[in-house]
Amino acid sequence: MPIGNPARAALNLDQPRVLVLNGSYEPLQVCSIKRGVTLVLYGVAEVLEQSEEVLHSPSTTLAVPSVIRLRRYIRRPRAQPVPFTRRNLLRRDGYTCQYCGSQKDLTIDHVLPRSRGGEHSWTNVVAACRPCNQRKGDRTPQEAGLSLRNSPKAPSFGSLIPLGISEPNSWIKYI
Repeated sequence: MPIGNPARAALNLDQPRVLVLNGSYEPLQVCSIKRGVTLVLYGVAEVLEQSEEVLHSPSTTLAVPSVIRLRRYIRRPRAQPVPFTRRNLLRRDGYTCQYCGSQKDLTIDHVLPRSRGGEHSWTNVVAACRPCNQRKGDRTPQEAGLSLRNSPKAPSFGSLIPLGISEPNSWIKYI
């Protein structure tokens, strides 16, 4: 479906921009515009909030959804862990070095080095800029004269949404 106003930049339909809520209004995921529109057109979901963009086809004009809710409740485990990946770690830490606050040249750092028995887990790994990571080396932050800005912990799904995507204001009341 082409975009209505040719003067505006083309909208990427594969970009994750639609918040999907469960039947109970709890956030499930963020999906692409294409997937969100498909769920609405097939009657699987209903639109709760719309964005300002509009999609046009030869026979239909459709506002791009911003928030949709599934018509049926989807069961999922209570404690669904967020996957431990570099991208999610950087999102959790706000793309900021947890020692100095820099946002350039980020790496990951084990608070308790692995050579000393530290685990590769949410509670032991933080984002660090290259200079801080090299300064710390194979020592604990206290031994290197560094202090952590935030204590590392496993994030929840809702806490990663705002960090990973610049969400529209319409999402705030659902997150």
